[in-house]
Amino acid sequence: MSAPADSPAVDRLSALLDRFRVRTQLFHSGPLCGVTTFDARPGRGFLHVLRRGEMRVTHARIRGATRTLQLDQPTLLFYPRPLTHEFHNAPVDGSDFTCATVDLGGGDRNPLLQALPPVVALPLARVEGLGPALDLLFAETDRLRCGSRLLADRLFEVVLIQLLRWLVDHADEAGISSGLITGLADARLARALVALHESPGEAWPLERMAAAAGMSRSAFAAAFKVAVGRTPADYLADWRLTLAEGELRKGRAIKAIADELGYGSASALSRLFKHKLGASPRHWLADGTPGAR
Repeated sequence: MSAPADSPAVDRLSALLDRFRVRTQLFHSGPLCGVTTFDARPGRGFLHVLRRGEMRVTHARIRGATRTLQLDQPTLLFYPRPLTHEFHNAPVDGSDFTCATVDLGGGDRNPLLQALPPVVALPLARVEGLGPALDLLFAETDRLRCGSRLLADRLFEVVLIQLLRWLVDHADEAGISSGLITGLADARLARALVALHESPGEAWPLERMAAAAGMSRSAFAAAFKVAVGRTPADYLADWRLTLAEGELRKGRAIKAIADELGYGSASALSRLFKHKLGASPRHWLADGTPGAR
């Protein structure tokens, strides 16, 4: 969903990606023949670019993922979360790929990660502006030059950000019906969500969120719940909790984090931890920070 012509443009992704940096790492470029298995490992996703050829892809059974995909044109395959998948290619002269591992950062609580489907299969031709980045990526992977691997990693990050941009702009077409991406696809809700992402420590009563969206309180609350799948207050609490987890993993003091996130005291933030995670910040850290990467 695009913004109306008289609506100011809003950068819907940068505030999120500033908090949780996209990281990609090239690990293969060239043909793959026969059956190739990509195992699910905690904290690891994949981005595959099918450059030439055709193949069949099979997935482990998981809700939201088609068991078998048949690809017959250049395609992006994006696995944001761990999911075992297999490529079935001809025994000889197999399809040509460039592949990278993906880490969207922030662990399993990253709201962008939560909003993505298990797999996205998208023909390259459908993503506007992707061609130049892929041309540069393929130029770096086709022959070894100084810094090629590092440059390829950065170019994969560009490709992934372009893909995320396409998903936000085409949530319906991508089959995403609820969650953060659906909220960002609504021009009105996007203004409120971006404000929360950029300034999580400010006071955000419902009236102020609705004003940021240019809507009445009731209309905003109803539209937000339908699009995002939770109330505005619950989303804000989860967003702050996710940021607090990241700061705690860096070794920062709970009092300083509470001040930055708009809580009057460390005990107020601790109560949020206990309510949402069933443990105090100290015990959460001692238990190995579930979902952390």
